[in-house]
Amino acid sequence: MAAGAVSACGEDGRRGQRRSRRVAELVCLAPRGLHDSLAMNAARSGYRVFSANSTAACTELAKRITERLGAELGKSVVYQETNGETRVEIKESVRGQDIFIIQTIPRDVNTAVMELLIMAYALKTSCARNIIGVIPYFPYSKQSKMRKRGSIVCKLLASMLAKAGLTHIITMDLHQKEIQGFFSFPVDNLRASPFLLQYIQEEIPDYRNAVIVAKSPDAAKRAQSYAERLRLGLAVIHGEAQCTEQDMDDGRHSPPMVKNATVHPGLELPLMMAKEKPPITVVGDVGGRIAIIVDDIIDDVESFVAAAEILKERGAYKIFVMATHGLLSADAPRLIEESSIDEVVVTNTVPHEVQKLQCPKIKTVDISLILSEAIRRIHNGESMAYLFRNITVDD
Repeated sequence: MAAGAVSACGEDGRRGQRRSRRVAELVCLAPRGLHDSLAMNAARSGYRVFSANSTAACTELAKRITERLGAELGKSVVYQETNGETRVEIKESVRGQDIFIIQTIPRDVNTAVMELLIMAYALKTSCARNIIGVIPYFPYSKQSKMRKRGSIVCKLLASMLAKAGLTHIITMDLHQKEIQGFFSFPVDNLRASPFLLQYIQEEIPDYRNAVIVAKSPDAAKRAQSYAERLRLGLAVIHGEAQCTEQDMDDGRHSPPMVKNATVHPGLELPLMMAKEKPPITVVGDVGGRIAIIVDDIIDDVESFVAAAEILKERGAYKIFVMATHGLLSADAPRLIEESSIDEVVVTNTVPHEVQKLQCPKIKTVDISLILSEAIRRIHNGESMAYLFRNITVDD
């Protein structure tokens, strides 16, 4: 009995030694596979930042953001074929990773939109875990209301982005905050006002003698926000020179009136009285002060030039124009250079280096800091509330 027990113990020991040798052999043979597995796990927990632009001028903001993050720009190729089609090629593995696509919008808006859609779809089919679009200036944001026989193009674009594979969007100062409701996924609408307020305090020496101006009643809430934060006065321009979006046909008058239209004899609707704007008026004192006009977009600058002329006539001795998005289309640089405007300050949400060469009055404020911090927080699952401190509904 004892001998049998000793024999069984010896057999068990030999089996244990053989198992140990096999495990050791596997461990010796496995380092490369083990390292690959660890690398894959690390990659899955990482993120990549890509630029969807095919022009070098539009990748400047992406480079600034990656420098702040201490990351490298993802390897991809975006180009236009000879027949005008957009082609996107991802040059590295993105499986299981958080991917951030930075897309600044140049003058060729439709090409930029297609670049973004095609890159998002390419990343989706390459098994990226999350695809987050970083679109500082969201295109078609002015077409967010129903017009006569028109369409809400901004809603269409939101649906296209979702279908292409985007799961989240980071943008800045949407033209209408209600645009966030067009999306079926989260939208972080960051604000550029802290950077512009800092510029006023640091770059305008006698800003305490300034007054914040809204060039139309529509911009009054934004101007009031700036005035309250800087403890300055507020002025609003109102009158015939302004043409706001609310004055345009919004579809409620469709179909149009027909001269010989038949009307039900018992139906007499009251006729809406036509609008008639009063003569141009500046509500507020700007005499002997610096006038700072604030808005969200500077595109066609005729209205800003007209507002500057009026403020000059009312006694303002220096005029600044500040906005988040400097589209500066058409002859904007020339008109600004020839106008009474002393300085136009915009952020780098939209590339405008060519316009700056044409007009030295145009200045740029860098907002890559807040975009890079938003990317870091979203990837790490941290709260975004820090980026919205003291931001109210009207901001």
